[in-house]
Amino acid sequence: MRSPLTIRPVTPIRKFASPSRLIPGAQASIDSLARKKVSSATVDGRFWEWQGPDGLGGSRKRNIFAVLAETLLPSPSVHGQRWNLARQVSADFLLIIFGFAAVGQLIVLLEFAVHHDPAALLRPQPFPIAGPGLLLLYGALFTLLGFSERLYHSETVQVPQRERLVLAKVAFWSAALVIVAVRWSGPHLISLTTLAASAPLNFLIMLAWRNHWRRLPAQPAQSGRGVRNVLIIGAGKLGRELAAHMSQDLTGRHVVLGFLDQDEPVGSEVKGRVEDLARIVRTDFVDEIILTAPQHPDVARRVIREARRNQIDVKVVPDLFGFEPDDPLVFEKVGNIPVLTLREERMPTFCLFLKRTVDAVTAAAALAFATPLLTIIALVIKLESRGPILYQAQRVGLKGRRFRCHKFRTMSRDADKLKEHLRAHNQRQGPFFKMANDPRITRAGRFLRRYSLDELPQLWNVVRGEMSLVGPRPHPLDDFERYDLGDLPRLGVPPGLTGLWQVTARRDPSFERGLALDLEYIRSWTLWRDFQILYKTVSVVLHGSGV
Repeated sequence: MRSPLTIRPVTPIRKFASPSRLIPGAQASIDSLARKKVSSATVDGRFWEWQGPDGLGGSRKRNIFAVLAETLLPSPSVHGQRWNLARQVSADFLLIIFGFAAVGQLIVLLEFAVHHDPAALLRPQPFPIAGPGLLLLYGALFTLLGFSERLYHSETVQVPQRERLVLAKVAFWSAALVIVAVRWSGPHLISLTTLAASAPLNFLIMLAWRNHWRRLPAQPAQSGRGVRNVLIIGAGKLGRELAAHMSQDLTGRHVVLGFLDQDEPVGSEVKGRVEDLARIVRTDFVDEIILTAPQHPDVARRVIREARRNQIDVKVVPDLFGFEPDDPLVFEKVGNIPVLTLREERMPTFCLFLKRTVDAVTAAAALAFATPLLTIIALVIKLESRGPILYQAQRVGLKGRRFRCHKFRTMSRDADKLKEHLRAHNQRQGPFFKMANDPRITRAGRFLRRYSLDELPQLWNVVRGEMSLVGPRPHPLDDFERYDLGDLPRLGVPPGLTGLWQVTARRDPSFERGLALDLEYIRSWTLWRDFQILYKTVSVVLHGSGV
C-alpha cells in the first residue's frame, strides 16, 4: 500500500501574468510575480518574517493608512478581523447607550405609576452633563473586559452557552467598576440607581442582539458580499471535520468549495491534486486556503508558494499530536520563533502571592519585636564558647537553588568536620542526619534547640524570600547529594521554618515518613492549612519538644 505522504511527480504548472486574486488598492510588486531562482532555504526566494534571511518570507509594503490604523487602533486577536471586530464593538456601544436611555424612561414611567402625576411624563429629562463621558468610560471598560474574556473571539461566539456566561460576567464587572468610580468621585452627576439598573438591561439587550444576529439567514452567500471561498488541502478525517464545522456557520461567510488531496479519488468534493491548485484558485475564485495536518513539508511548501503567488490567504491547522488542548490555544513569539501553548497548568497565583505577603510582613514584624531576645541569645552564645554567634551554611531551597541559611550557633566550631565521623551513629533513615546526644552541641545550644530558638535568625531568610514560614525543612548540601529522584519533588516549594513533619512526626526517624508528609503538604496546600501548622508549631515550641 502506498504511503499517504508519497509525493507524486509534479507536472509543469502554467505560469500566469497576474495573481488569481487581486486585492483592491494593493499593487503587487514585480518580484512577487516573477519566479525567482530556486533556493534550498526558501520556497520561492522570499523569506518568512519570523525566519529571517535563512527562511521563508518577506516584508510587505504597506500604505500610510495601514500604518496609521495599526499604530492607533486596537489590533484584533485574529488578523483580518478588524472590521468585524469594529462592528461588534460599535454595536455594544450603541446598545449600552440605548439601555441607559431606556432605563431613564422606565424610571419616568415608574414615577408616574407610583405618584399618578401626568406632569411627570411631560417633564423634560435632560441628559446629565457627565453622561457622554461616563458612557464612554462604561463602553471602554466593557470592551476591555470583553477582550480579556475573549467575548469577541470566534471560539466564544460559536458556543452560545459560553457566550452568555462571558457576556454576563463582562456586563456585571463593567457596571460594578463604573458604579464604584462614580460613588467615590464626590458629587453624583448621575444616578447610581440608573447605572445599577442599566447593567441587567444591557445584558438582556446584548443577548437578544447576539441571538438575532446568529439567526439571520445566510444572505451573504446569496449576494456574494463578504463571502470567503475556502479550499481545504487534505481530504482526510481532520479536513472533513473542519469542513463540517465551517458549513454550520449560519452567517454563510465561509463557503467550502472542496478539497485538494494527493491520494483520495478525484470526485465531487475532491477537486484535484496540489498541482491543480493554480487552475482551481482561478476557476473557483478561491479566497482562502487551509492546510490540514498531516502534510508532507514539500506539499505544504508548494501550496504556500502557489497561494502567495496568487495572493490567497493561507491558514494552517497545527498538528497537536493527537492531544486536545485544555484551554484556548495561545500563540506567541519567543524572539522570532513562533510558539503554540498546548497545555498550561493552572497555578494558585493569587493565593501564593498572599502567602508570600504574609511571610514577609510576619517575619519582619517578628524580627522587630524579638530584637531584645535575639540580643540576649547572642550574648549567651558569645560568653559560653569561642566562635561566631551565627552559623551560616549553604542549604538547598526552591528548585535546587542554594542559599545561605542563618541560625544561632549551637555546636562547636568544628562541627561540620566531625559530621562525617559521626554519620555511622545517624539515627535517621535516609539522607537526613540526626542523632540524640550529639557531642558537638553546646550547653546553651541544647537549650536553644529544645525551644527552637536557634532558628529565629531564619526569619531574615523569610524576609529575603529564600524561605517561607511553612514548608519542607531545608537540607544541607551533603544530605541533598544523597537524594533519590523520588525525593526531589519536595524542592518544588520554598523551604520553611516549620512544616507538617515538625508538628506531626517530629521524632519519627524515617526520612521516607518525612518525605511523604512534605509531599502531602504540597499537594493539599492551602493558606488556611499554613495557619493551622503555625498554630500547632507554637504549641510544640512552648512544650519544649525540640530535638
